[in-house]
Amino acid sequence: MQKQLNKILIKDYQLPNGKSLDISLTYQLFGQPLHTAPVVLVNHALTGNSEVAGKNGWWNRLVGYDKAIELQHYTVVAFDIPGNGFGEKGESLFDNYTDFSTKIMADLFWRGLNELAINQLFAIIGGSLGGGIAWEMLFLYPQRIQHLIPIATSIQSSDWLKAFVLTQDQILNNSSQPIEDARMHAMLLYRTPTSLTQKFHRQYKDDEQQYAVESWLKYHGKALHSRFKLAAYLLMNHLLKTIGENLQLEDMIHLAKITSTKIHLVAVDSDLMFTHEEQENIYKTLKQHNKNIHFSTIKSIHGHDAFLIEYEQLTAILNNIFKP
Repeated sequence: MQKQLNKILIKDYQLPNGKSLDISLTYQLFGQPLHTAPVVLVNHALTGNSEVAGKNGWWNRLVGYDKAIELQHYTVVAFDIPGNGFGEKGESLFDNYTDFSTKIMADLFWRGLNELAINQLFAIIGGSLGGGIAWEMLFLYPQRIQHLIPIATSIQSSDWLKAFVLTQDQILNNSSQPIEDARMHAMLLYRTPTSLTQKFHRQYKDDEQQYAVESWLKYHGKALHSRFKLAAYLLMNHLLKTIGENLQLEDMIHLAKITSTKIHLVAVDSDLMFTHEEQENIYKTLKQHNKNIHFSTIKSIHGHDAFLIEYEQLTAILNNIFKP
């Protein structure tokens, strides 16, 4: 299994606002050598990175040998969203985070795939923000992907999500400990009241003089601060509100009519961030114009983060797609 962090330099990339810059696109490869097996692109979520498999892989319960995405049968490619700072010493971070969008990231990913001479993908799979970028990639090239698997995400950011992003942005720009405070706030949308009740039962930690749930939130805040840069968090949070920016209903219908891709929407029934109802409505709309659209539900009390928790259910869904 290859773990080397590779780099593609995209020179003089033109942003929609007229600015141009050189962008470093880092990536990792797992499984079979390039051009010897079907290729699966895995798009990471907000605080994820290109290390999707192996000992420290954040999705290694799904991507690996004897896993749902079987590395014995596939080549897995994972790009870092430019600006996430993974494996770099600050040179990949952007100060002008509002200049970027998920559509731009999708275009950069396609440019990276072109550099690797990958013309067709067996699948693109991504959760949350990564799934939103997957949708954007399909809009750009509706004939180059065999399977699209957007998980716990949406074809377009909702008003609810935009409100969340604004609140996060305010915290990140105004707090004295921005990463810690923003992360604590975000955890409340990633989970559910029922999930936290089941986990903590109002437990009080006498040695820390605080409730267990408070300790847990502070731990997550400090943990992210130790491995994530503020510039990266600002960008990743901003990208969430740009999913499907300016997309109209007729654009979705047109995509459904022309694409050759089999689309597999996976929603979480308790998701507070990208709601199940929202995803089901998208499915019903697209299904009217394309029979190769499927819908699956992860049942969980854990909310949005269920795509990182309910691996048995997710594996069962993915086995129908990835088993040779």
